Amino acid sequence: MTIFEGVWEVIRDILANSGWAYFFTDGGWKNAVMILMSFFFLYLGIKKGFEPLLMIPIAFGMLLANLPGANLAVQYHDLQGFVELVARGRVWDEVNEVWITGCTPGLMDFLYFGVKAGIYPPLIFLGIGAMTDFSSLIARPSSFILGAAAQLGIFAAYVIAIVLGGTLNDVFPSLNLAFTPQEAGSIAIIGGADGPTAIFVTSKLAPAMLGTIAVAAYSYMALVPVIQPPIMRALTTKKERAVVMENLRPVSKTEKILFPIMVTVIVSLFLPDAASLVGMLMLGNLLKESGHTERIAKAAQNELMNIITILLGISVGATTSAQSFLNGKTLLIIALGLVAFAFGTVGGVLFGKLMYVLSKGKINPLIGSAGVSAVPMAARVSQKVGQEENPANFLLMHAMGPNVSGVIGSAVAAGILLTLLG
Repeated sequence: MTIFEGVWEVIRDILANSGWAYFFTDGGWKNAVMILMSFFFLYLGIKKGFEPLLMIPIAFGMLLANLPGANLAVQYHDLQGFVELVARGRVWDEVNEVWITGCTPGLMDFLYFGVKAGIYPPLIFLGIGAMTDFSSLIARPSSFILGAAAQLGIFAAYVIAIVLGGTLNDVFPSLNLAFTPQEAGSIAIIGGADGPTAIFVTSKLAPAMLGTIAVAAYSYMALVPVIQPPIMRALTTKKERAVVMENLRPVSKTEKILFPIMVTVIVSLFLPDAASLVGMLMLGNLLKESGHTERIAKAAQNELMNIITILLGISVGATTSAQSFLNGKTLLIIALGLVAFAFGTVGGVLFGKLMYVLSKGKINPLIGSAGVSAVPMAARVSQKVGQEENPANFLLMHAMGPNVSGVIGSAVAAGILLTLLG
């Protein structure tokens, strides 16, 4: 054997055992598709600015999960699976329904533990609470109604997912398009337009769908300025959109301090399953408003929020392996997520119209669309659509009431789903 032949044989062996060779196997094309998809989401996050703080880590986690041979995909989706993986070196294959032995937990498996154990989403809520001003909601408590009405999309999508999935499964049985109640609940929570809540609920009810749900939730949150305005204009008249609302009353410091304490007590007693989300949200807000914890309030807003965002995004992205993501349900889940989001906007606007009538024209129904939990983007959309009809109209602060109410509402809806389906 010549030196040239020896070198070529070494190169050939390296290539044959590399990740590149996997792309030419029977299932390799799926990984290639997922890697290209990760490039697309990176483009949306970097170039288009679509929810970049989570879209970029999720997309990069998707890239890592689908690199052949890198062992960076999440191999388990429940706590029992993690125990099996660490203690016995085996993991349950949800696709083929068999145990795979000889596995070892990778980096993403340990990072993902924070999702499955319900650690990351509540800590995200802690940071959100520390950044949120509930003054608009306290000044106009009726905003709670609009925030609750916008959760209509969650429960409408749940029913549609059960019915439509079952119907399509009867027509195309080989695609396995039927959803269990737990899977339907995970799809429905997309309508709350709250990424951490969607991740929290899905990790409890349908962990195998986590990647798809997270990508859909954050994609639709980024598309709020595109999805909502046509629905808002279709459901309101020019006269309603032009209504100028009266200034909100000043809110005292005592009210701001009592609010998070009372909300925590009331919601947690009714729905214990929502306590971790609502409790952390209100703790963050109390740290902000108390006047004596500025240092840790800033830590929750910045350092803690940033660290958890990275860990949450990359570990959720790592669940989107080709085997779990590329299946017949994915497109249906994404479509149903859009239905959930649209129904949420419809519910908020329709109740806004009801309040317009009851207040004898003093409430602009556009603020109802902000009842979805995309803070503060949904409130800005209400402001923008209102100013299109009346340049002197300033709805932002009025819309922030339903908007922050939507954050609480989505957490309450999550508690309801976990109580009924968990």
